[in-house]
Amino acid sequence: MTVRSPTLESLRIAAVRRSLFTPVGLAAAIERLGYVQADPIRAPARAQDLILRHRAKGYRDGDLERRYHKVGAEEDVLHNYGFVPRSAQAWLHPRVGIRWRRSQPALEEQVLAFMAGRGPTHPREVDAHFGIGVVATVWGSKSSKTTRALDHLHYRGQLRVAGRQQGIRLYETASHLHAVYASPLSAQHQLEGAALTLLRLYAPLPVSSWRQLVTMLRYGAPQLAPHLRKFPELLARLREQGLIREAKVEGVDYAWPANERLGGSEPPRQVRLLAPFDPVVWDRRRFTHLWGWNYRFEAYMPPAKRRLGYYALPILWGHDVVGWANAKAEAGSNKLEIEAGLATLKGRPREFKRELETEIESLREFLGVEKVGRLRWLA
Repeated sequence: MTVRSPTLESLRIAAVRRSLFTPVGLAAAIERLGYVQADPIRAPARAQDLILRHRAKGYRDGDLERRYHKVGAEEDVLHNYGFVPRSAQAWLHPRVGIRWRRSQPALEEQVLAFMAGRGPTHPREVDAHFGIGVVATVWGSKSSKTTRALDHLHYRGQLRVAGRQQGIRLYETASHLHAVYASPLSAQHQLEGAALTLLRLYAPLPVSSWRQLVTMLRYGAPQLAPHLRKFPELLARLREQGLIREAKVEGVDYAWPANERLGGSEPPRQVRLLAPFDPVVWDRRRFTHLWGWNYRFEAYMPPAKRRLGYYALPILWGHDVVGWANAKAEAGSNKLEIEAGLATLKGRPREFKRELETEIESLREFLGVEKVGRLRWLA
């Protein structure tokens, strides 16, 4: 039987259908994604909540933080900081043989001893016990030495985030990782597991983007640093094991899991406002190739240089990303304000406007605000 080569259209369909699956329970959604990127900016909600609202049944803003202790997820680092199923931590730990920047070995051992046998603990309790001053962070702000010690111990897998209190991490001993440290996977198995997690999350993915993502694992799996530059060897092993499929589509090499078929029927012509870090739009190289325009995240750009807005949310209609929106729900106003711009869609078809209104109403319910202001269209 002849297998058709994928087209841009089949790649677009696959990118949307496989990531925006029928909503499931919160724990199942995190398990299926394999990773949810975290970001503290609320515009109008944090990235993790905006990502999960499309994939977890009945999801409301802040549900992950409220239900964190029930869903079997862990705050950890893959290629960026976020949430992973506990099963994924075997690819990332133990983080050993690493020279820690700004580490405080003696203090960290004391803090770890203090945390032994305690339940979820607020950093201020640790700071009150030790009371030893502050240090500068990489962002130029100040942090207590004990808070930095807690952060390092978490990164090393000796503590875990047990939950949050008004956004502040609560820590406890990471006893669930003892088995991983006692019998770690080989570096090859860790690398293959982490690389396939990234591919499943973002597929179909340009091979060049996948290579970049694997290099970014130096943050989440620094013990693999000697292997991360050997991407051709990794690719060859995964091909040999029959775990991936590849094709060149309009000059770009793509890869995806071998057990998945690209294309299929078009997704419903539904409008969705996506987070800037949503898996559908995360890779900007793929975004431009599939949808033909340049989307960028501009929150950290000077206002005068912004083209789309502070926290522009890509507008997905069916399997096409046609524009962007900026959404605000100012504290105390109880009102959602939306402005939108179109990149590729000509005019404002009635069906599109109707679906956009439905999505805005869904966003209002998710945020728990009472009303929506008048939609403002950007020229």
